[in-house]
Amino acid sequence: MMAAMKTPHITLYGIPNCDTVKKARAWFTGQGLEYSFHDFKKQGVPAARLSDWLAAVGWQKLVNRQGTTWRKLDPGAQAAVHDDASASQLVLAQPSAIKRPVVEWRQGGHTTVTVGFDAGRWQELLAEPSGD
Repeated sequence: MMAAMKTPHITLYGIPNCDTVKKARAWFTGQGLEYSFHDFKKQGVPAARLSDWLAAVGWQKLVNRQGTTWRKLDPGAQAAVHDDASASQLVLAQPSAIKRPVVEWRQGGHTTVTVGFDAGRWQELLAEPSGD
């Protein structure tokens, strides 16, 4: 019997009206992939997952320093974000400061975190053997 490649369990975190999140959702649907959606506006940033995201991608990648939320912060608040702890405080208080979408790919006891829309990287993740 051939082992079927398992599809990862995908959780997409973001804000429904964000264009990049809409693009990601459309991509997943177009690929026939099921995913869970976590709405930052309704459900907040999951503090329990935040430390894993920071460990996986770093605060510089997780915090969207080109976005409107960041640009609206005063220079002192921007300067105060300089490590994982200060970035955590910011994004817990202002979820819109997170670069979106954050996607968790859980497969075979391993979780990969990606930030932003990256169809090429996502295709690679789908092609990886599950390791089960």
